[in-house]
Amino acid sequence: METHFQKELEELKENLLKMAAMVEEAIRDSVQSLVKRDSDLAQKTFEFEDRINKMEITIDDMCLKLLALRQPMAVDLRFITSAMKIITDLERMGDQAVNISERAILLNQEPQLKPYIDIPRMAEIAQSMVKDVLDAFVTRDSKLARSVCARDDLVDGLNDQVVRELLTYMISEPKTITRAVLLLIVARCLERIADHATNIAEDVIFMVDALVIKHHADAEAKDE
Repeated sequence: METHFQKELEELKENLLKMAAMVEEAIRDSVQSLVKRDSDLAQKTFEFEDRINKMEITIDDMCLKLLALRQPMAVDLRFITSAMKIITDLERMGDQAVNISERAILLNQEPQLKPYIDIPRMAEIAQSMVKDVLDAFVTRDSKLARSVCARDDLVDGLNDQVVRELLTYMISEPKTITRAVLLLIVARCLERIADHATNIAEDVIFMVDALVIKHHADAEAKDE
């Protein structure tokens, strides 16, 4: 019975990694559709949204069955309950990728306002956060989870930089306002993706260390 339960947990891990991989690709495609001005690539993100939503339902059902039939204890219980929260964050990341793609399609119809430098960098960091935090979850590595929390500050800093630059454009040239606002929304979506990755990191820390934290600063304080 125990062996079968462990197999079920492994299947749960595999499905979580599959869902995370879809989210990573959706984020990458959404930003690339903007950078490369490729609206067809943006449309691909909409297809990912449906697959991500279906995967969320599948994993949630798996978790409920494990809780009801296996009555897990201690670390296994925290693993399953954390998984149920994690898939919600992953699904919302997928929604943010769709939001980026919708803005990319609009922006691709207009002359490019500026070279895209900080936004792709934000996306790169956010994608690495998604990948690493799921690795931290399946390997139960709270140290890696804490490093994901630390990267949230990098994304926030880049977002602030984007906001300042785009505000300058809007003030100096009012005709750029529409495009600048769309880019502000894209940057905000990436910041939210990083926030969701941080939420997952906090769940990992709870799962591994049985420590509840609301902000990564609290987690760092515990280390000192």
